Amino acid sequence: MIKVIVIGGGAAGLMAAGYASMYGADVTVLEKMPRVGRKILVTGKGRCNITNACDVQTFMENVPQNNKFLYSAINNFPPFDIIDFFENLGLRTKVERGNRVFPVSDKAVDVVDTMRDFATSYGAKIISASVGKIITENNAVTAVKADGKIYKCDRAVLCTGGMSYPLTGSTGDGYKLAASLGHTITEPRASLIPLESPDRDCKELQGLSLRNIALKVTEKSGKTVYDDFGELLFTHFGISGPTVLSASCNLRDYSRGYTAHIDLKPALDFEQLDLRVQRDLKENINKSVSNSLSKLLPRKLIPVVLRRWGIDSDTKCNSLRREDRTALVKLLKNFTVEISRSRPIEEAIITSGGVKVSEINPKTMESKLIQGLYFAGEIIDVDAYTGGFNLTIAWATGKLAGENCI
Repeated sequence: MIKVIVIGGGAAGLMAAGYASMYGADVTVLEKMPRVGRKILVTGKGRCNITNACDVQTFMENVPQNNKFLYSAINNFPPFDIIDFFENLGLRTKVERGNRVFPVSDKAVDVVDTMRDFATSYGAKIISASVGKIITENNAVTAVKADGKIYKCDRAVLCTGGMSYPLTGSTGDGYKLAASLGHTITEPRASLIPLESPDRDCKELQGLSLRNIALKVTEKSGKTVYDDFGELLFTHFGISGPTVLSASCNLRDYSRGYTAHIDLKPALDFEQLDLRVQRDLKENINKSVSNSLSKLLPRKLIPVVLRRWGIDSDTKCNSLRREDRTALVKLLKNFTVEISRSRPIEEAIITSGGVKVSEINPKTMESKLIQGLYFAGEIIDVDAYTGGFNLTIAWATGKLAGENCI
């Protein structure tokens, strides 16, 4: 019987362990944390966004980094098959806004329990141990050393995650293991992470959540690097929220001078918004400007907009000129926030970077350098936008590795 050691008991590791066991391998999962699936527990704000109910093409469009590498994996285990997989294991799911798929219970722990039971029901053993070395002979895996003990094996599947959420066990150990065997590691960096800004307005707007805005991020050269529609949150350090997290995947060099452009009213073009502003001002013709914008903007945003507009809050609506109104419309269509950097990598939802994809067989997830070494999940240099796409990568690559390592 083929002996398989799965290093890391997260989403990819448990999937790989379950499928390798299902196909007859003797599988042991070595997880350094006291329990498996710690990072799954914190995904989707504790609810676990299992996948995204989309077709393969849409999935690929949501993977900005090395998506072609995932073609075999995602076609082998597309999102709707992932949904069926969990449903067949007794975990009921539901689809929410943005096609995000969650367990009906809204409890990430149910996903962890389902995956643990899937792996162990076919005989996989789970041991709490920290792997220090993968032992090879003649460029082939022969054993794994963990906490001073040698575990002989024919295959090893490396699924240790990245460097985000280190308290869950993702501390970059897998990069060192892969590098020790000759693999190239693309420098890890934070992805799906809030962004910092030197703009003091952000702190004043802290806690303000904006829905249905359009976000565009440009370099100082004028080049657009990201453009999307959705939600944004102001924080004491800058900006966050779904659109910002996805934007962060595309910001790779902060010396390029990134600026976030927020269209506060994307459903209205310039002329339509101008008419809307005219109407609001006319309804409050004898009132101060500060009291005439409450239907147009959240109250917390009004003082900041007035300051950027350059209009005193006590100014009467009937004294505004056409050029004043035009300036307001321009501001609402292009509310800018300078971006200085991302938050620390420890706060990232995922890590970008990892084992170079050209050194992995995309049809099997096996190393091209070391026979019997497989990779799955976040340790690979692939990452996606928010919305269940990154867990989809973990499930799909884990399944492919598990099926092919026997």
